[in-house]
Formats: sequence, structure tokens, C-alpha cells
Amino acid sequence: MNPPKRENLWLNLALNVILPSVLLSKGADWFPLPPSAVLVLSLAFPIGYGIYDYIRRDKVNLFSVIGFVSILITGVIGLIRIPSQWIAVKEAAVPLLFGLIILATAKSKKPFVHRILFSPELFDVEQIETSLAEKGTQKAFAGVMLTCTYWIAASFVISAFLNYGLASWIVTAESGTEEFNRQIGRMTALSWPVIVLPSMGMMMVALLKLIKGIEANTGHMLEDVLHPDLREKAKAKSQ
Repeated sequence: MNPPKRENLWLNLALNVILPSVLLSKGADWFPLPPSAVLVLSLAFPIGYGIYDYIRRDKVNLFSVIGFVSILITGVIGLIRIPSQWIAVKEAAVPLLFGLIILATAKSKKPFVHRILFSPELFDVEQIETSLAEKGTQKAFAGVMLTCTYWIAASFVISAFLNYGLASWIVTAESGTEEFNRQIGRMTALSWPVIVLPSMGMMMVALLKLIKGIEANTGHMLEDVLHPDLREKAKAKSQ
């Protein structure tokens, strides 16, 4: 089975961060539209990208789901003029909810963290599980996965605190106004360096711990336990 197509990082950034931020900040100056219409136009791009990415890759992306839920709530707050203070609550609640889901499923038969890290699109899961059974190291590897789960969950919890602080600092205008849209645009633009990069750093730590755990408990090097298609690509690049 071929792994699904990989997400286009630059298209993700352009449609989820850059374009909405620019439209929210400058849209009222460029188009003769009321603030509510500018907000809807800006939110249409990340929502459209999430649908496009799902159709293209036939795979639900966790971060697309988070983005969709966050965007939807932001739109509701702006359009029906809920007090802007709820933006900070929303910004914290969405990643916190996902962090709690990851923790709650940590010891279940299908831990949610498997969809993020120990994925059959990345690794030859069947080979890894066979090697673990042969060496009798399933319990030790389960401990590795639990550690990775804590790191991933912690990245979401930290993101929740950073989101709340950033939104409380920036979004102070009345919802549904041009200034509110501009502040949402500024918050969206700053969320990448302030929130996303630290969270991705913690996820990279979790991935490195997983790779070391696989190598230590299966006796295989990383190149031997990647998905077969990725393994062939890695070999071709090394040659």
C-alpha cells in the first residue's frame, strides 16, 4: 500500500496563515466590504484548504481539524458579536482539548498518538511489531510510546497557555469591527513563530525518542523499519 500524499507545507502556510492574516489586516482597505464580509472571506481560505487537503490525501489531518474548529469558532464570535474576550478562551480550549484526548487514549487499544507518530504511513508497523514480539520487548516499547504521548500532550498544553496569552494581549477590540479583524490577523500571523514552532519542537523530541525506542527494542536501524516506499526513496537518495 502506497503512503498517502504528503501535505504541501508552503500551501498550508499560505492559505492557513499568510493569506488570512493579510486579508484580516488589510482587507477593509482593499475591498468595499463590511467587517463581517472580510472576516468570512478570510476564513474561507483555511476552511477550503482543509477540505481540499482531505480530498487530495484521503486522510484526516489532526492539525487541519484543529484549524477548522478554531476558525469556525472565531467566525462565530466575529459574526454574532460575542465579546472578544472569548477569543482567548477559545484559543486555549481547542489545543487543551486535543491534549486531554491524547492523554485519555494513552493506554487504550488505539492510542491517539499512534495517528501522529507511530503511523503506518511512516513506519513498517507490521515488521516492528513482529520484531518486538520476537525479542520480547513489547512492554519496554509500550513505555517508550507512553513517554512520547506525554511529550505530545505537553506540546498541546503549552500551546494552550501560549494561545491564551497571545490572544489576551492582542485581541481587545469589539468583535465584528474592522479593528477586531486586524487584531485577529495580527494574532494569526504571530501564532506561527510564538506557538507553532515551540510545539513542533516538542513533537520533534517525541519523534526522536520514538525512533531511538524502535532501534533499541527491535535491533533494527531506522532505515530498515521505515515504510517500504520511504525506505526505497531513502536508499535512492543515499546512492
